[in-house]
Amino acid sequence: MAIDILVPEMGESVLEATVTNWQKKVGDTINIGDILLELETQKVNLEVGAKDSGILAKINFPAGADVKLGDVLGVIDESGPAVAAPSKEAKAAPANSEDAAAPTRERTPPATPVAMRVAKENGVDVGALTGTGPEGRVTRLDVEQFVQGQQQARDTSIQAPGKPVAPSAPPTPVPAPKTAAETSLREKRIRMSRRRRTIAQRLLEVQQTTAMLTTFNEIDMSVVMDLRKRRNDEFAARNGVKIGFSSFFVKAVIGALKAFPQLNAEIDGDEMVLKSYYDIGMALGAEEGLVVPVLRDAERMSFAGIEKQIKDFVAKSNSGKLSIEDLRGGTFTITNGGVYGSLLSTPILNPPQVGILGLHNIQERPVARNGEIVLRPMMYVALSYDHRMVDGREAVQFLVKIKELIEDPEKLLLEG
Repeated sequence: MAIDILVPEMGESVLEATVTNWQKKVGDTINIGDILLELETQKVNLEVGAKDSGILAKINFPAGADVKLGDVLGVIDESGPAVAAPSKEAKAAPANSEDAAAPTRERTPPATPVAMRVAKENGVDVGALTGTGPEGRVTRLDVEQFVQGQQQARDTSIQAPGKPVAPSAPPTPVPAPKTAAETSLREKRIRMSRRRRTIAQRLLEVQQTTAMLTTFNEIDMSVVMDLRKRRNDEFAARNGVKIGFSSFFVKAVIGALKAFPQLNAEIDGDEMVLKSYYDIGMALGAEEGLVVPVLRDAERMSFAGIEKQIKDFVAKSNSGKLSIEDLRGGTFTITNGGVYGSLLSTPILNPPQVGILGLHNIQERPVARNGEIVLRPMMYVALSYDHRMVDGREAVQFLVKIKELIEDPEKLLLEG
C-alpha cells in the first residue's frame, strides 16, 4: 500500500515552505518516527517524520523545491523491502524480457520546478540543456543563460541599417551558454531562503498597507545602570541569570500599554481589536534574518522570569530550535538595534500589531541638569505606529510614559 508523505500543518498563517534537504533517499527502509526531510518556512525549520514504515518509493519535491500545505512530498510503500530491490531471478532476466523487473527508482526530474516554469515562459526545451545543478539537473540560471545566449545570437544576426553584409564574411558562430562559474568572477548568485523572501515580502506589505509613522525621544539611563551595577551580583546568585535592560523595558512597555491601550491592539476590517493581555515580542537577529519570539502574558512575569525566557530564546535562535509556538502571535514588539551599535533608526511594524519600540546604543552625552551641563548615559528610543489606529498625541505620550518609568524605576512596581 502506498502512503503519501504530506506537507504538514506549519503553524498560523504559514502556507508555503521550501525543501532544504532529504535525509532519506529512494529505496531506503523507513521506520515510524524516522526523519525524512527538513522544510524551511518563513519562521522556522521543520523536520518531517515518518508516520508509517516501509520503503521510500518516490520523492516528488527535491531539495530547493517550493511546496505548499497539503502537497505530496513523496511516497512510502508499505509492502516492504521487496519493492526496493528486485529478486535474484529478476536481476538475471534478459533486459528485453517482458517479465524483467521494473526499476523501482524513478528518474530524477530534468529540471527544478522554477527552471521548468522559466523554460515554459520562454519556450525552451529543458531536455536540450546541460544542467549544472545537483545530479545534472537544469537550474533557473541554466535556462536564463540559454535564453540570453539566444537573444545575443538574434541581435548579431540583424543587419545594421546602411551596412551590407560582405559576401565572404562567415556567419557568426552562436556561443554556447556559459556555465554559472564562467558568467562572472566578480558576482555570486545565491537563491534567497524562504525566510528571507518572506521577510522581504512582509516589509513591502507593511509599507503598502499601513500608515506608519515614527516618533522619537531620549532616556537618561543613569538610574537603571546604577541599579544594575549595585544589584546584579545578588540578582544573578539568586536567579541564575543577570539582570539586563530588556526586563526594564518590557515592564515599562506594559505600563505604557495599560495607559494607552490603542497601542496594544490591531485592526480587523472596520473594527479595532483592543487586547487586555500583553504578549511582548522580542526581536532577535538570526543568521537567516530577524525572528520575533513572544513573551506570553508578560505582565505576569517577574524580572527574573523575563530574563530567563529571553536567554532561552537566544539559545534556541542560535541553535535553530525556535518553534512555531515560540513565534506565534504577539501584541507589541521591542527591537534593540543598540546591541549592534545603532544610534538611531526607524523600526518597521510587525503586522497585525500597530506599534513597535526601537531601542538604541547608550552613549554619554552632555545634558542640562539643574542649570548645569553634565555627562549622562543617554539612549534614543523610537516608536513606530500605525497612524490609522494611533494618533500622534498618543504616540508621543506613550514614549514619554516609557521615559518616566525607566528614569524612575520605582514607578515600575506601581505601574509596570
